Amino acid sequence: MTVLPGAGRVAMVTGASRGIGEATAHRLSQDGHRVVLVARDRDALGKVADALPGPSLVVPADVTDQTQVEAAFAAAESEWETVDILVVNAGTATASALVDTTDEEWQRVLDLNLTAPFRCVRRALPAMTEQGWGRVVVVASVVAKRGESMVSAYTASKHGVLGLVRSAASEVARTGVTVNAVCPGYVDTPMTDQSVAAISARTGRSEEEAVQLLARRQPIGRLIRPDEVADTVSLLVGNGAINGQGINVDGGAVQS
Repeated sequence: MTVLPGAGRVAMVTGASRGIGEATAHRLSQDGHRVVLVARDRDALGKVADALPGPSLVVPADVTDQTQVEAAFAAAESEWETVDILVVNAGTATASALVDTTDEEWQRVLDLNLTAPFRCVRRALPAMTEQGWGRVVVVASVVAKRGESMVSAYTASKHGVLGLVRSAASEVARTGVTVNAVCPGYVDTPMTDQSVAAISARTGRSEEEAVQLLARRQPIGRLIRPDEVADTVSLLVGNGAINGQGINVDGGAVQS
């Protein structure tokens, strides 16, 4: 196993029970980090933990609840003293025209995709800056950089979280801490399965046709794999010169 700079640290991954979070937990464990797995489903987290090559800690929590966010960090610190790496991955999506988006739908998306990352980053940074080393990676989206129809709440939340990343990165740039985002296109995950089902229901296309529709939005002609996103997270953890960036993992859909 190749040990990367900063290896052997404690990494917390939210939304770790499936998809990008699960793949990221595996990659960070392979890189030699101890991994704190955070999500609502204890049983699913247990299965992820059992498959990791290195030490892990299962911490069931709903990150939209500030009390549970604090409890998750406290559990990690009680077990391993610190959280050196924070990967904020938990998120949700919804599809509806802007004029049909309810206040409740809007608020639910912002609570998980924007407010929860803010609270997690706010909680993590003081210890990182005090010790002079830390890595924060937020999983955003290519729609953090462009508008897209039928997902106004999701797009707004991802634009917001990229702004959070950039501001935080500027504040901590001289402390040894970096804050970045990864911006995937459509990834082969359960969240995309939900998008496929919604497209199928709305358009009358088969789910196979809906998958191909999303695949064609990436110039490489396929969905992004979760491990490709996880590889990018690993890069950002290992490289202290990348800061305040939103790294696209989208097959060239947004060139920036």
